[in-house]
Amino acid sequence: MSTCTQAKFRARCHTDPVGLQAQLWRAIAAFRFASLGYAAILLVVDSGDYRRLPFAWVVLAGMLAWTVATTYAYARPAGRTRGLLTADVAVTAAALLSTIWLQDSAHVTAPVLPVTATWAAGPVLAWAVAAGRRAGLAAAAVLGACDIARHQPISGAFNASALNGPILLLLAGWVVGYVSRLAAAAELAMQQAAQAEAASRERDRIARGIHDSVLQVLALVHRRGAEAGGEAAEIGRLAGEQETALRTLIGAGGSVEHAPGELDLRTLLARETTSVVSVVTPAEPVRLPSETAGETASAVRAALDNVRRHCGDSAKAWVLVEDEGNLVTVTIRDDGPGIPPGRLDEAAGDGRLGISHAIRGRIRDLGGSVHIASESGSGTEVRLRVPRPREMA
Repeated sequence: MSTCTQAKFRARCHTDPVGLQAQLWRAIAAFRFASLGYAAILLVVDSGDYRRLPFAWVVLAGMLAWTVATTYAYARPAGRTRGLLTADVAVTAAALLSTIWLQDSAHVTAPVLPVTATWAAGPVLAWAVAAGRRAGLAAAAVLGACDIARHQPISGAFNASALNGPILLLLAGWVVGYVSRLAAAAELAMQQAAQAEAASRERDRIARGIHDSVLQVLALVHRRGAEAGGEAAEIGRLAGEQETALRTLIGAGGSVEHAPGELDLRTLLARETTSVVSVVTPAEPVRLPSETAGETASAVRAALDNVRRHCGDSAKAWVLVEDEGNLVTVTIRDDGPGIPPGRLDEAAGDGRLGISHAIRGRIRDLGGSVHIASESGSGTEVRLRVPRPREMA
């Protein structure tokens, strides 16, 4: 079993969401104790079917002890280990196969429940809740095979009544595993929605305070600087840019990080908004690995720096973000004079590596591509195409 697989299993079994998963484990415990009661009743009612009745009660006592032990262990997320779940299947299989020795062969072949009765379904349900429907099906297959093997001769197992037990185990493993994963996903979505709502309320509260203080001061400096002219006009222009950037940052979605190591590209690029730079993003978060998002934002900043350096501070630029599922495209356009033919190769030859390293190099290291289109007098378009990891698409 690989380290990656072990990590995924631990993440599934040791994560205990707020309520739904815990309720499923409590339901499994209740089912196993109820099944024990049913098995005890059958042992009294069908005592004539057992040739070693005292030992049948010993097996039932062992089942009780094991149920108490597993219920206590499964109550804690850290106790739901692969080792305990595997031991659960092994102990249940041994109890199930003990029927061969405890019952008369005629009663084993006949459609009579084993000493475990419905208790044998417990490990199937546990595996299904802990690791999903595939694990539940695997546990059901093992215990179903044991149920078939207890029939002597084995040919007696292949009839409609004898196959009911194994088929029900398989159905239980698949259905409970599916419901468990569905419940976990629904609960995670509810948690994220609650976090987003709380973040939105806090952002609105902060925005009101900033609007009544900082933004009004910046707007005043911008207006008075423009009226005064000279050096004050430059200070006013900078204040206006900061006002625009701050308004954009406050109005941003404040996306909640979906998983450790992920960032919303929209949040990083919103900081580039000024009076001459417009940033247009999708309504939904553009999730990328943190390193990918940071490098992409750095490449965009490098492209905007080139616009300011070569086209002047008054040149306008537009940043457009497109989320295509397995690919994120960021397009930077400006209204500058464009790039003369051969200028990029000449710059690289002279050691000016702004585009070849700061932009192309970054995106190439991410597995993406950069396309630059420019015509004299028509501005420049830089298109960055960054692949998203398959597990995030």
